[in-house]
Amino acid sequence: MNIPDIWRGLTRSRLFWPVLTLVALAILNVVVAPNFFSIQVKDGHLFGSIIDILRNGAPTILVALGMTLVIATRGIDLSVGAIVAISGALACTIIADAPDGNNPGTVVFAVAVSLVFSLVLGSWNGLLVSVFGIQPIIATLILMTAGRGIAMLITEGQIITVSSAPYKVIGAGYWFGLPASIVIAGIMFAIAALFTRRTALGLLIESVGINPEASRLAGIRSRGIIWTVYVFSAVCAAIAGLMISSNVTAADANSAGLYIEMDAILAVVIGGTSLAGGRYSLTGSLIGAFVIQTLTTTVYTIGIAPEITLVFKALVVIAVCLLQSPVVQARMHRRKAAPPLPPVPSGTITTPVAAETAGVAS
Repeated sequence: MNIPDIWRGLTRSRLFWPVLTLVALAILNVVVAPNFFSIQVKDGHLFGSIIDILRNGAPTILVALGMTLVIATRGIDLSVGAIVAISGALACTIIADAPDGNNPGTVVFAVAVSLVFSLVLGSWNGLLVSVFGIQPIIATLILMTAGRGIAMLITEGQIITVSSAPYKVIGAGYWFGLPASIVIAGIMFAIAALFTRRTALGLLIESVGINPEASRLAGIRSRGIIWTVYVFSAVCAAIAGLMISSNVTAADANSAGLYIEMDAILAVVIGGTSLAGGRYSLTGSLIGAFVIQTLTTTVYTIGIAPEITLVFKALVVIAVCLLQSPVVQARMHRRKAAPPLPPVPSGTITTPVAAETAGVAS
């Protein structure tokens, strides 16, 4: 196999361009800050730019995991940002109102209440989409709009601050030398990969996304599959909300999780999952989330003004998506046309039938 064939095979992979973008961003950061890859150990904990990217990108990773499975079923979940705000607001309010916010039991209760409420919200989205047949973008837009209001009602329009050491561990603490948020995101990724790639669930999700009607006729309970992915997406968003509020030790219903749904969708698209449903890649979404977070870090590292950060991010995302588009891929892999055949002289026998006829005639 020659080099052009190897290159053609690599560029056809859905993960090639996201990985190449991630490597290019890393190289750019190394040029600007030579100690970008340096990792230090202090008090048994890891510190460094890479660790910061992983920790800050953990909420986006979680939301992207749930969004991947939703998109795989031809859906979309615009309510994840609101669920992030509701989850953090609910947990912080419970801890702030408790007599002892440093009691681990209080923190466990607050986290449990937030997760259970996220199950209710995810069930609501799944009910609207799978049972009532409402378009996913409209069904989740309802909660996206009302969710901020629910979070504001929980916090009574105030920023709720907490000083709970056990709660701060979720977003800013360390487990086994690594930030706890990284460990939590890794566990959730492992659970999602286990159930979608080691069981029939992943195949059923792809089947529903490719052709829901054919899946129903084949005996697949598409309603249950769709309902499940929306519940999982809500749980992932709730955990991300706990991380964000824990990291800043406060719940802000207005800004918590703002635009995180857009970052999650971009991460999924960058990872190679089609918005038309069907085949998906959890690994691709993971890489896409790293690209989004590394891009944000790069913007601040090279000194780009914060007000044009979104524009810079959009340009990079557009470039990656264009490189993955079928039209660009077809042009890149178009083989050189074969040279035209030389003209056949008049009277020349060109086919076996003609040759056989000529032999008989002679």
